[in-house]
Amino acid sequence: MPAAQTLGTAGEFRHGATYTGPMQWQRRHWLLACAALAGCSRRPALRADPVAPGATVLALGDSLTHGTGATPDTAYPAVLAALTGWQVLNAGVPGDTSAQALQRLPALLQEHTPALVLLSIGGNDFLRRLPEADTRANLRALCMAVRAAGPQLLLIAVPRPSVAAAFTGSLSDHPLYGELAEELKLPLHRQGWSEVLADERLRSDAIHANAQGYAQFARGLKATAQAVGLLPR
Repeated sequence: MPAAQTLGTAGEFRHGATYTGPMQWQRRHWLLACAALAGCSRRPALRADPVAPGATVLALGDSLTHGTGATPDTAYPAVLAALTGWQVLNAGVPGDTSAQALQRLPALLQEHTPALVLLSIGGNDFLRRLPEADTRANLRALCMAVRAAGPQLLLIAVPRPSVAAAFTGSLSDHPLYGELAEELKLPLHRQGWSEVLADERLRSDAIHANAQGYAQFARGLKATAQAVGLLPR
């Protein structure tokens, strides 16, 4: 049984046809081109390789990955393992920053040789108001290191801290995740944590999920994995 483990495309004239003049011809083809472009924009920009059941998947992150506010068997890596059949290794360390995750990554990759890495880190950087340029650099380095080692990577966006969120009941992803995903051509799981942490019914405290929250997050992450090709639909 799968388990999560805890680790620290000329008009022409034809008889009987209506003649299409040059301006009409150009307009027709311009419209066709626009339609083609619109169709492309609706298709996923990236397609990943399927990750087989039983494959090792490394969930790297902080307390949200660790499962603070719930039990180990209800942390998102454990729930995701049950949903996918993957062997999901929980490498979430409470309090970890992007710099600390970067330090831990090489040994984890060497020891476990995962087929896929799920990267969810940066929340503690934002809470501690560390320089955004440093967080961006660390996240980029983490992504590049995973790529260099061979595993596929699914980047997970983390919310931007906001005082207004406490009053509006809404959170949004920090933009640097979308920017990095576009720059590095990576699949991105959007609004997962933002939606969970904006709902007090899904939180154990202001910054952590409860069991229901982690389960919702895992289901959303599975849907993203299916959308990008990591899992069959």
